[in-house]
Amino acid sequence: MSTDTALAPPGEELDGRRRRSLDSRGRVVAALLDLVREGAVAPSAERVAARANVGLRTVFRHFNDMEGLYRQMASAIESELAAMLAVRVTGADWRERLNGVIGKRATLYEEIAPFKRAADAHRHKSAFLAAAHARIATMARRGLEDVVPPVVRDDAALFETLDLLLSYETWSRLRQEQALNVDQARDCVMLAVHRMIAAVHEPGP
Repeated sequence: MSTDTALAPPGEELDGRRRRSLDSRGRVVAALLDLVREGAVAPSAERVAARANVGLRTVFRHFNDMEGLYRQMASAIESELAAMLAVRVTGADWRERLNGVIGKRATLYEEIAPFKRAADAHRHKSAFLAAAHARIATMARRGLEDVVPPVVRDDAALFETLDLLLSYETWSRLRQEQALNVDQARDCVMLAVHRMIAAVHEPGP
């Protein structure tokens, strides 16, 4: 122990320990996010510790187990989606605003895709991740409800199909299984959505 640390008042020493603890916690979270962003769906605690340049015990001291780390990741996904939904899209009418929603979601889904894949891989054994998944779906649905008019919201089959087409799951299928690039995937969603709403007739004044 250094002389400075030994002579530090108890309050200052405690603050120093707290700062170091928060710093190591932040490094662990950042390491997990970096590994997932690089494509590691389920990085081990050992890999996280190595990337964060901390001991394995430090990882578990902060989070007890990997569940705590995945909670952090799910929270990051929710924050991204909430921020996106908080920004209102503009347009001359609801169809133009719907185009804006499709574009924004394409961008967002690309950003969160690696984290969503990792969270989904663990969702079956985590009540927290399952609940986070449900909240994300609800937020996206409410965002759609805010854009389309009552004539669309009140048509159950039409609205449910639109909700499906604009979901992360649809985007993931187009990008992963069907191997489309971002522009192609966005065009597919646009085409399907506009074919769906082409026959919508809004009531007159």
